Amino acid sequence: MYRRIIGWVVLVPLCAVLVIFALANRQLVVLNFNPFASVEQITAPGYGIPLFLVLYVVLLVGVLLGGVATWFTQGPHRQRERHWRREAAALSSELEAQRKTPGASRNNALSEVDDLMDLR
Repeated sequence: MYRRIIGWVVLVPLCAVLVIFALANRQLVVLNFNPFASVEQITAPGYGIPLFLVLYVVLLVGVLLGGVATWFTQGPHRQRERHWRREAAALSSELEAQRKTPGASRNNALSEVDDLMDLR
C-alpha cells in the first residue's frame, strides 16, 4: 500500500514536470550529426523538430542503454543463480529417490532432513 502511495507521490509530480517542460520547449531545432558542416548548411531553411522531443528521445535512449549495460553486468550473477537452482533440484530429486527406496533403513541424517523439511 505504501509503495503505491509513494509511487503516486513521485510519478505525478514527475509527469507534471515533463509536461511543463514539453510545453515550454516547443521551438523547432535543426539536428545535424555532421561536425564538419559549414555554418551555411546548419542555418539553411529546412525541417526541424521540437526541442522537447529531441531531449525525450535522448533520455529514452539513455535509459535503454543503461538497462542493457545492467543486464550484461548481472550476467555472472544470473549464471550462479542457475547453477545453484540446478544443484538444489538435483539434491531434491536425490532426496526423493532416497525416501522412495523400499526396504532401505533410514539413517539418522535422512530422518533429520525429513524433520527439517516438515518444519516448512
